Amino acid sequence: MSTFKSIEEAREFFKNDKFATDMGIQIDELTEESCQCSLELTDGHKNAVGGVMGGVMFTLADFSFAVLSNQLHSPTVSQQVSVIYLSVPKGEKLIANAFCKKNGRSSSIINVDVVDDTGRDVVQFIGTGFKL
Repeated sequence: MSTFKSIEEAREFFKNDKFATDMGIQIDELTEESCQCSLELTDGHKNAVGGVMGGVMFTLADFSFAVLSNQLHSPTVSQQVSVIYLSVPKGEKLIANAFCKKNGRSSSIINVDVVDDTGRDVVQFIGTGFKL
């Protein structure tokens, strides 16, 4: 059973996640078992050498994890996460696709794949959510 009745309800709830939303992250799609969030890249997302800051990519993946894990059960908080940076983004937009691998009684496992708008794999993120 979903927490949010619509994507608009989820967007309203997560507008208070100021760090992610002020960064420009948006919720694009949301179902009972998956979600997609995205971020248009700007100069404000770059590090000292001109690449996308790792924290930007992490935040996009973490936000997607938060949206989906709280869709499964609210409130849910991060218990443990793992992130692997696969490649440098080449496009102008990052897209995070989160999928539920396990939805248990007290925890959930969410996989998030982040790609850029050229289709390049950028980040692999796995999060364990603890259901409060």
